[in-house]
Amino acid sequence: MKAIYFIGAGGIGMSALERYFNQNGYKVGGYDKTPSPLTASLRKEGIDIHFEDDIDSVDSVFKDKENCLVCYTPAIPANHGELTYFRENGFKVMKRAQILGLLTADKKGLCFAGTHGKTTTSAMCAHIMHQSEQDCNAFLGGISKNYGTNYILSGKSDYVVIEADEFDRSFHWLRPWMSVITSTDADHLDIYGTEEAYLESFRHYTTLIQPGGALIVKKGIKAEVAPQEGVRVYEYSRNEGDFHAENIRIADGTITFDFISPVENVRDVVLGQPIPVNIENGIAAMAMAQLNGCTAEELRHGMETYGGVDRRFDFKIKDSRHVFLSDYAHHPKEIQQSASSLRELYHDRKITAIFQPHLYTRTRDFYKDFAEALSILDEVVLTEIYPAREEPIEGVTSQLIYDNLADGVTKIMVRKSDVLDFVRSRDFDVLVVLGAGDLDNQCDEIAEIIRNKKQR
Repeated sequence: MKAIYFIGAGGIGMSALERYFNQNGYKVGGYDKTPSPLTASLRKEGIDIHFEDDIDSVDSVFKDKENCLVCYTPAIPANHGELTYFRENGFKVMKRAQILGLLTADKKGLCFAGTHGKTTTSAMCAHIMHQSEQDCNAFLGGISKNYGTNYILSGKSDYVVIEADEFDRSFHWLRPWMSVITSTDADHLDIYGTEEAYLESFRHYTTLIQPGGALIVKKGIKAEVAPQEGVRVYEYSRNEGDFHAENIRIADGTITFDFISPVENVRDVVLGQPIPVNIENGIAAMAMAQLNGCTAEELRHGMETYGGVDRRFDFKIKDSRHVFLSDYAHHPKEIQQSASSLRELYHDRKITAIFQPHLYTRTRDFYKDFAEALSILDEVVLTEIYPAREEPIEGVTSQLIYDNLADGVTKIMVRKSDVLDFVRSRDFDVLVVLGAGDLDNQCDEIAEIIRNKKQR
């Protein structure tokens, strides 16, 4: 193949593959529904992306079925015009996960799976490994602030850090050398149907780990594990398990702890991104890196210099008067972790969240859980649901969450188109934008509004 065409080219996971093929000399192009800062970056790198489902807009180099491979994300509807054209005209068409599995089959895959937490833990591990003697390649589900990209290339390492996505059972295409499972809280029930089927997909995933490797599981998760003979199994958590933290010190905007491990304890680990939830994320990342040869000093250095991931507890403003950040949290457990971390960090300040629910089905299935998690905060502003790939469901709106917020929580409904005006009309102490939709695209403007208020 000389050309690779991506349908859903603006997806964060797809873009890592696009960068891989682009850097390796292939002609790369694709379609996405809407422009974004990510698609703008990809186009600057020479990747040909357009935004209308129109086969006539596709360059002729991608219409040669003998030399062009087509990659698509399962989020693309089956009746998509370009996807239908490629299928009906005999092109080789593969899911993103299939291609990722092929690319990493001859390397040692260090895979991070879970309903939530996998982007941060995989990015942490990739940074630790990449700055160590071991080094690594990486396909991440977010833009690493250390590297400004979601793809890391090594010319010498056989290790590849992979975010293993459970959506549409994509992670079943992988053959991990080692894997972390961060969480198995039910999600994607539009795909799986039941929680039992969701948990079974994780059980099957654990059977794919190669003998000689290891499975590092968050202590207390629901899913059963069934690794092959010869796969070591460890548990981790913040406070207990084979890998855990002790002597945690949170003060003056810093977090330090001791990493307790069956391999070697590491004292005085300093979090470069000092957020309470990152203690547990760091335990998982360090466990994986340590099992693959990283030294105590490499672990310390990697954790202290880790800069975070775009849209994951992403501080835009942080001073004595205002705190403003965005967080990709879009599952109730993620919201709960985010809200609890904010409450621990800013226990004496008023915390406001602007939340854009992501998907009608997720809102339908978990609206009470969303309301419970958001009720940790002082004030909750809800926008309309971001549909992504879905059609509206009758009776499913943000009102379901609004009506179930706890007594005492200030609650407001605002249309997404009115969010900027709302921010202009109010003063905030701690403000967080939550969700996996497109409201994050307005965060730079929100930050500018808040800065202008400070100058008055």
